[in-house]
Amino acid sequence: MNFNYYLPVNVIFGCKKTEEAGNITKAYGKKALIVTGKSSAKKSGLYDKVKDSLKEAGVDSVLFDKVSQNPLTTTAIEGAEFARENGCDVVVAIGGGSIMDCAKAIAFLAVNEGDINDYIFGRKASDTALPLVLIPTTCGTGSEGNGFAVLTNPETGDKKSLRCNAIVAKASIVDPECMMTMPKRVLASVGFDALCHSMEAYTSKISQPFTDALALYAIELIADSLVDLYQGSTDIEKWEKLTVASTIGGMVINQAGVTLAHGMEHPASGLKDIVHGHGLAALTPSIIEASWGGNEEKFARISKLLGGISAADCADKVKEFLEKIEMDVTLKDLGLSEEDIPWMAENCMKVSAASVANNPVVFTQEEIAEIYKKAM
Repeated sequence: MNFNYYLPVNVIFGCKKTEEAGNITKAYGKKALIVTGKSSAKKSGLYDKVKDSLKEAGVDSVLFDKVSQNPLTTTAIEGAEFARENGCDVVVAIGGGSIMDCAKAIAFLAVNEGDINDYIFGRKASDTALPLVLIPTTCGTGSEGNGFAVLTNPETGDKKSLRCNAIVAKASIVDPECMMTMPKRVLASVGFDALCHSMEAYTSKISQPFTDALALYAIELIADSLVDLYQGSTDIEKWEKLTVASTIGGMVINQAGVTLAHGMEHPASGLKDIVHGHGLAALTPSIIEASWGGNEEKFARISKLLGGISAADCADKVKEFLEKIEMDVTLKDLGLSEEDIPWMAENCMKVSAASVANNPVVFTQEEIAEIYKKAM
């Protein structure tokens, strides 16, 4: 047995921990670029709370609020230019995975020259970035726990992640109370994304003992919380369970990677700008059905945590879980058609080669096209 586990992220977890944002951030800089979306952090009041906390701690700030769903490389470039123009020396992100990922890319580009696509595709490398403080407001992507920043190139449709240790947050303030204003449909989507992270890391060919233990724990936490929260529970312990599981999901994929569900979803949302969690919901059951034979023991354990009995019924149990959170969708429901399959299958092999290789069963481009067809 040989493996490495390295993840230098400082997770500060607990209700009302966002009140400490200023004191936490001042250790890393004097002027913060606050990165957020167009409305949600402002409507909830969280942006004002963080800005005021920074001010009280002696940290100046400017706002960059142009990040959208499936963040673009061009937005990250714009944000980095804004950070340099305003002399920012630390980046604070308030939002879900799209916002945190874009903030990571902004922090990276603010101190690195050249085309970001060269860094994404490994043609160039750097291990420097502005320090990052992340405040997640959705319990799904786990971006607060890893060194990934998923971006879409609007010119090519390529959706792929920038990866390096420099964009692991210096501090991630994970406050379950920040999650409680999410609409139900957002909760379902991000919660299923978190579940996929741990299922995929657990079944990945490069999984290891530490990631296995964490992933299984996270799957159990989600199985015990997401449906109840979606159905209206206000139990803070359920929110804590789901939030912990989400962060764990981000941590385990940093080490064990993702597999084919994420690998196949990225071309779909890169092409049509669909909601990431919905794309995963459409694809995951078909992928599990095709993949469980590659590791029956692990898929059986997942199935049992979701109420099943064996690897053979794992896909069905995932479908039942999706039905409970009203996420039982197809790719056609999301606006994709069979005409899109050849491009998606080819793009999957281009942008998601590692995810294809990590899958318990490694499929050809033609076999991936067939899985897309079944998910239609």
